[in-house]
Amino acid sequence: MNLVRDARTLKQKAIHSLKASMSAFNGYEEDGRVTTVLLHAQHACEMLLKAVLVQKREAVFDKGTGKSISFERCLRLCSAKHGLSEREAGIMRAIDSLRDAAQHWFVVVAEDILYLNVRALITAFDDYLKRTLEDDLAHHIPPRVLPVSTIPPGDFEFLIDREYTLIADLLKPGRRARDEARARVRSLLAMEAVAVEGVEVSEADIDRIEKAVRSGAPVTAVFPRLATVGTETTGEGITLKVHFSKKEGPPVHFVAGDDPAGAAAVREVDLRRKFHLSRAELARSVNLNTNKAKLLRDHLGIDADQTCHHLFEFGKQKHPSFSDNAVRAMKDWLASNDIETLWRARAR
Repeated sequence: MNLVRDARTLKQKAIHSLKASMSAFNGYEEDGRVTTVLLHAQHACEMLLKAVLVQKREAVFDKGTGKSISFERCLRLCSAKHGLSEREAGIMRAIDSLRDAAQHWFVVVAEDILYLNVRALITAFDDYLKRTLEDDLAHHIPPRVLPVSTIPPGDFEFLIDREYTLIADLLKPGRRARDEARARVRSLLAMEAVAVEGVEVSEADIDRIEKAVRSGAPVTAVFPRLATVGTETTGEGITLKVHFSKKEGPPVHFVAGDDPAGAAAVREVDLRRKFHLSRAELARSVNLNTNKAKLLRDHLGIDADQTCHHLFEFGKQKHPSFSDNAVRAMKDWLASNDIETLWRARAR
């Protein structure tokens, strides 16, 4: 594929950063290793997404500020318009969330959990690079530098259970290990980005979870989002591929952002981040007018799908809002169907 100049430069920066992350993962230097791995891995993701957006002629600079768009905006555009799958976006969000926690405070990430995240990111990076820019990591990175581990990748659910048990042990009276326990909680909260958009880790969240752990609450009640995540592995050695996958988990309830409710509550601010499109914006995202977009929403049952639609109520005002899932569902239908046929059938 012939890349435009900026897309070629951004792709090179993405691969260089991924190589730096791999080198840090495999390095002998322990001090700052996790932070270095996460910083370079997140930068690799952002540069790859921007390379794709530039190649697809998308605007990557905000007209108001003149600055390049955020990582979150890149994810949304690539998810909605340029083929980034839900699980690819999920691992990129998780890496970004872990990086944010490591860069602005500190986290403790268990070695095998770090390995799963980095390996899953390499899988997602390589797959998306192949599909969008017709390139692959094998042409740039010798297999010997791919992240390796003397610990075989474990079951994600088992690893989370083990980490939660360790956190509970660290919080026992007399251990004097509260800082480490909270740092491990911070990493688990950050990893919820695999399952949902808009994850933000605050001290209020960590306080609630610490209280719940001390009270003896089970891990599925405290981290319900992580209960919906599993892993799929194929191959072995340097050909190993890791994907995070979705599964059904326990129900969660939503609370306002300042509500001191139990640890399992998911804050409403997450909903506003996820359901960020108005009806008109959704229509524009799929290149339809609002009437035809409404017809297609009705045909697909978008408004009845809780992953696609949410009705925000502010007093007497009601604001229907839609997520990127709605965009994907409508685009998938439009890719193999004719909206005009549906429109004419409705008129009969």
